[in-house]
Amino acid sequence: MNNSFIHRFLNKMNIKQYLTNIPGWHTNRKIVVIESDDWGSIRMPSKKVYDYLLKKGYRVNERPYERYDSLENDKDLESLFEVLTSVRDINNHHAIITANSVVANPDFIKIKKSHFQEYYYELFFETFSKYNHSGAFELWQEGLNKGFFIPQFHGREHFNIPVWMRALREKNKDVQIAFDLGMAGIFPKEHPEKGNEYSIAYLFETHEDVILHQLSISEGLDLFEQIWGYKSETFIAPGYTWSRKNEYILNIQKIKLVQGMNYQFEPQNDNGKKKIFHFSGEKNNFGQRYNVRNCFFEPTLNPNLDWVDTCLNQIQIAFRCKKPAIICSHRLNYIGNIDTRNRDGNLVKLKNLLMCIQKKWPDVEFVSSDKLIEIMT
Repeated sequence: MNNSFIHRFLNKMNIKQYLTNIPGWHTNRKIVVIESDDWGSIRMPSKKVYDYLLKKGYRVNERPYERYDSLENDKDLESLFEVLTSVRDINNHHAIITANSVVANPDFIKIKKSHFQEYYYELFFETFSKYNHSGAFELWQEGLNKGFFIPQFHGREHFNIPVWMRALREKNKDVQIAFDLGMAGIFPKEHPEKGNEYSIAYLFETHEDVILHQLSISEGLDLFEQIWGYKSETFIAPGYTWSRKNEYILNIQKIKLVQGMNYQFEPQNDNGKKKIFHFSGEKNNFGQRYNVRNCFFEPTLNPNLDWVDTCLNQIQIAFRCKKPAIICSHRLNYIGNIDTRNRDGNLVKLKNLLMCIQKKWPDVEFVSSDKLIEIMT
């Protein structure tokens, strides 16, 4: 690839970054927010299950979330916390992860006993116990108490419960195989390009699905408050897909900030999705604000990209536009349950990124998403 092509590509990317950062709320402060989704949710249960699916012809080795993502264990959290606490900002705060998390996972045993007629869930710390991740919940609490791992709401579960349950009742072969292995859906063997459609929690097929999603959101937010002792002030929908009808429920539950990209996928009655664009600081009809992720650190998704340099460039553009740098960095990047090299290699890169941020912008402030909405308002 010649240098002129690379320069044209980078210039095009920079233009898109500037366009993302121009509209909306501005600040002179050098604020860095790291938003990390999927904490507490199940994915690939184990290396043993991964190897079994690979042997059965599922191309799990080609899809990063099936290849690496799994329920976090003690070592994952301890290693991440070590990196976060290795730097401090101008206010003497460590780097902070906004841990966008679920509060529950499917209870596979009870669902099967009901012959797939009823849905049951277990709280995420009960799932930790079943996975023998005995210290994970205590580590979450430690991270929260010390102010560098801040849970916010990502859904009751990360899965589309009514659609998934219908697939189980209809004896969908791929879904049944995944269920027996402790997974809530998997991409179809014959059409893997479709992805795991069951992980998009708020897509709907019927009006009843919408009502069930709203009940799930409301109950999930109540459970979040019971578990953590405070209300989640922000929300991020799995797969950036939600109906604006759900924002009414979020408003009742006192959600102040809707995290996301510069777009939202809104489900349509024909099972399609409409793309709606947003900008940071924009308000909806309930006075809730949107924020837009304008920086990305996702090394597991593309190991060949220099993510440190790319993210630093995106942060610089955000600061030039007087915007907070809101970094998207999923749990996937910090999990070693399936392959320890994934976690260990990415944490080296994360530490390098944080140290570069600290050196390049000595007045940087590490902030969680719930604190960002306080600053914005």
